[in-house]
Amino acid sequence: MENAHLKNISGLLLATLFISTSGVLGRYIAMPTEVIIWFRAAIAMVLLYLYCKYKKIDLTIKSPKDYKPFFISGLLMAVHWVTYFYALKLSNVALGVLSLYTFPIIIALLEPLFLKVKFDPIYILLGLMVFTGLIILTPEFNIESTQVKGILFGVFSAFCYAVRVLILKQHVAKYNGTILMFYQTVIITILLLPSLFFMDISGLKSQFPYLLLLAFLTTAIGHSLMLHSLKFFSASSASIISSLQPIFGIILAFFFLQEIPIMRTFWGGSLILLTVVIESVRSKK
Repeated sequence: MENAHLKNISGLLLATLFISTSGVLGRYIAMPTEVIIWFRAAIAMVLLYLYCKYKKIDLTIKSPKDYKPFFISGLLMAVHWVTYFYALKLSNVALGVLSLYTFPIIIALLEPLFLKVKFDPIYILLGLMVFTGLIILTPEFNIESTQVKGILFGVFSAFCYAVRVLILKQHVAKYNGTILMFYQTVIITILLLPSLFFMDISGLKSQFPYLLLLAFLTTAIGHSLMLHSLKFFSASSASIISSLQPIFGIILAFFFLQEIPIMRTFWGGSLILLTVVIESVRSKK
């Protein structure tokens, strides 16, 4: 029993580590953001399709009513990925990933608008804590600053991701998580296809190994492992452990990109991560 639990914990930590590589890869790959995301989605789409066929997972969409939420969530996922990578390129891995990690509180604040749940006033306090964390993160209150733009892109990316999660939450009972991810990659691949014709792809040959790593390790394996781990842990426990993502991301950026966060990044980031942990512990009770 202990060995099984250790194996499950290891799987969840590995999933968290793999997903956190998106920050380093997103900042490192020297290609237009939309092109990077197209290759990420297209390669992941093929891998997920092969996985579904191997596991004999039925890819049929059960109701015509599901087409609209599937498309909207796919569109939001595309915007989320693109704006997150803009956040990484405009600022750095630490600011990009920490501003993105406001999404758990955004989900909590928006949930009563999407699902039949009562609003809890504690979310006002948690929201203020996140906002304070973002203020500490912001180096200067100048909209022309690339770091400020990076943070704004990161928060907008978090908003898109939060709305996408709330839309899909209403369909997870009917569909396997891998199916949902597959259709999202299909929609993103179609939406961003024009970027191949209008943007510079001259660096494809040299950058392709990193694009493959992003699609295979970060997207296909990382997210599949995360979905698999949810069988053994509550969503709250999983979200507490996944709070390590920004920390893993910052460590990877230090070793591979030589990015050293300044002290205000640690203070602001700690406050944001603290709110995530508080909410995760609260929701578990």
